[in-house]
Amino acid sequence: MPTVFVSGDLFHHPGLEAFAHGCNCAGAMGKGIALEFRQRFPRMYAEYKQRCTDGRFVLGDVFVWAQEDGAGGVTVFNLATQQTTRTRADIQAIETALVRMLAAAVAAQIDRIGLPRVGAGLGGLPWDEVRALLEKVGAATAIELIVFETYVPRSST
Repeated sequence: MPTVFVSGDLFHHPGLEAFAHGCNCAGAMGKGIALEFRQRFPRMYAEYKQRCTDGRFVLGDVFVWAQEDGAGGVTVFNLATQQTTRTRADIQAIETALVRMLAAAVAAQIDRIGLPRVGAGLGGLPWDEVRALLEKVGAATAIELIVFETYVPRSST
């Protein structure tokens, strides 16, 4: 299915119950959208940090975290895209993590995943390179990838 590129707020897009974002393998989520994930899902962050400390989260991995609540739930795909906060994201690690994420999404019967500009923000990669990869990976799956290319805050009205 073609990857869809949109403007908006990842966390306030109607109908999204699965999210993905790029992570480092050092256990830090202190800036950018990763900080937002950390604040929204503190139990996920604690497990992610422990996996990094134990060496169970390496480049190309996916840590899938599911939060169940009375209204359904949310799934977060943490993609291991860069080694530390001081290193650039690795395009091959992004591709490997995306492919693994899609396999996990198929197994969990997830048909839509929202994600930011993985690897192109704090990860430092050129957006056109990452965008082309997202288009390629999206074309090979029935899962709809909704990429929030431009952040637009949700209106308070």
